[in-house]
Amino acid sequence: NEFCFLQGSVVFLCPCRMEGKAEYILPTETRYVGEMKDGMFHGEGTLYFPSGSRYDAVWEKGLAIKGTYTFADGLQYDAKNWHYCDGYDRRFYTEICFGLKPSGISQLTNMDPPRTIPPASYDCGDGFYDPNTRIIKDYKNHFLRNAGGFIPTPLRGIWIPSPGPTSQAACRLPCISAFPLWAPFSSCVK
Repeated sequence: NEFCFLQGSVVFLCPCRMEGKAEYILPTETRYVGEMKDGMFHGEGTLYFPSGSRYDAVWEKGLAIKGTYTFADGLQYDAKNWHYCDGYDRRFYTEICFGLKPSGISQLTNMDPPRTIPPASYDCGDGFYDPNTRIIKDYKNHFLRNAGGFIPTPLRGIWIPSPGPTSQAACRLPCISAFPLWAPFSSCVK
C-alpha cells in the first residue's frame, strides 16, 4: 500500500494494478486522490477539476456508488432537490448567499460584476465559447479546446441553443450520472 503518483498515463513509483492510496492526474488536469484497488477507483476518493469544483465519492470497481458534486463557489449539487437558477428559484448562488440587489439593479451572472467576454459568446466558467468558431478560449483569449456543438464540462456537455451572451449559470446543468469513467486502469506504462 505505497503512495502512488501518476501523471497522464505515466506511472511513477507504482506497480501495475495500483492498490491503496493514490493520486492520479488525468490529461485534462483533473486529479483523483483516494483509494484504489486492482488499478481502479475503489473506496473513498475525490476528483478535483481544474475549474475548482470537486466530486467526493465512494467508488466500487471504478464506478461512483454515491457522491457529492461541489462547484468551485461552494454550491453543492442535490440530485433530489435541485432548484438552482430554475423556474422555482431563479437566484444565482451569490444572491442566495449574500441577498438580492435593490430594485432596478440586475445581477446577470453568478459573478458580480460579470466577466467581460466578446459579443455573441457564452461564458462557460473556465473560458468563453465562440459559436462561430466552435472554440472555447480562456479569459485571456488563449485556446482551451474545440467544442463542436456542445460545451464539454466536468458534467459531460451542455448544448448551446442559440447565439448571444449567457451566464455561468447556463453551464450548471448537473448530470452526475453522466460522468465519464476513467477507470479501470488495467495496465501501467513502464
